[in-house]
Amino acid sequence: MTEMNYLEIQGEQAKIKAWIKGVALEEEARQQLLKIASMPFIFQHIAVMPDCHLGKGATIGSVIATKGAVIPAAVGVDLGCGMIAQKTSLKASDLPDDLSKLRSAIESVVPHGRTHDGGKGDRGAWGDDIPSLVRDMWYVNLSHGWDNIVAKNPNVAKGNVNHLQHLGTLGTGNHFIEVCIDEGDSVWVMLHSGSRGVGNRIGTYFINLAQADMGNLLGTLPDKDLAYLQDGTKHFNEYVEAVNWAQNFAFWNRVIMMQRTLEEVAKAVKPFDRLDNAIQCHHNYLSREYHFGEQVLVTRKGAVSAAEGQLGIIPGSMGTGSFIVRGKGNPESFTSCSHGAGRAMSRNAAKKRFSVADHVAATQGVECRKDEGVIDETPAAYKPLQSVMDAQSDLVEPVYRLKTLLCVKG
Repeated sequence: MTEMNYLEIQGEQAKIKAWIKGVALEEEARQQLLKIASMPFIFQHIAVMPDCHLGKGATIGSVIATKGAVIPAAVGVDLGCGMIAQKTSLKASDLPDDLSKLRSAIESVVPHGRTHDGGKGDRGAWGDDIPSLVRDMWYVNLSHGWDNIVAKNPNVAKGNVNHLQHLGTLGTGNHFIEVCIDEGDSVWVMLHSGSRGVGNRIGTYFINLAQADMGNLLGTLPDKDLAYLQDGTKHFNEYVEAVNWAQNFAFWNRVIMMQRTLEEVAKAVKPFDRLDNAIQCHHNYLSREYHFGEQVLVTRKGAVSAAEGQLGIIPGSMGTGSFIVRGKGNPESFTSCSHGAGRAMSRNAAKKRFSVADHVAATQGVECRKDEGVIDETPAAYKPLQSVMDAQSDLVEPVYRLKTLLCVKG
């Protein structure tokens, strides 16, 4: 094991170990971490990844192990959000010089952002013509679990959420589909998305439920979004069940989009083979794991599992490339690493600071949207990816450096 890179911050109840050497830690995020560290059920310490930044309730880029309770906001509302990457037998020389038609083809088969309308006012979703692949995935892998969740908490199903119409769709914000090449000129397809509207509904519902369950004790917390559910209670068990289902939804959501994207690449270029298994990783999720000799509940909000030998994906900002990494199994980070470059400024700040011309210059050579609607996702709105990687050299090692050629953004 190489020398530890983390900085230690003493909290009220637990220490904070932060892999932030060479990258900025905003003061608001630091204060938020100290609030989390005051909670009495934190196990050992809080691990903070180099892409960390302020989040709602809990810091994005935080790994929190607990015993006896769970904080729903420590997972957030984009439940199961994560990545999938597939290496192909195609080479860079196989791709056409003009990738605009391929981008349009991918956009036509994967509903995304605000460019699609399901016909019922729900943009970025399927209309009435839902592909058979989507229906099959739903009824085989997801429908039974959803019925169980709704039977216990009917209010989860309320609101403008159509789970079937969102399955196999990308979403907005920092979700994307990319065609990339590695150092050996092999072509990869990679995408980033989560559990869409239904996951948001579940996350929001249980955050509110935790606050209601705490009653008068809510006022004793440093932040109401740190409301927690106690282990063994009815709502704790139902939350864990619902989040696990949402993580499964996110997994199959990515599988469907990958399948449809690869089919379009084959049509536009030529038939090819998939090399090795696709790499899948959540980065907003919870799991029961063993750390420091004890079973604990780990919540990762903007962090990836990096057990020894485990492959993971660390994407950069829009069009700047990404890393495929292998975990080193560092116990001090609860075997975790960053989930990306991490925002350097808020979306509103990026929109005020950068112009379309800035964005065009920053994404030169990448086939992607170059309009006002994606200014908040421009590369300069994020931390430098190499600095983030340098800060966590004791957590992961790079396997491939991917260069972005095409980016579909919601």
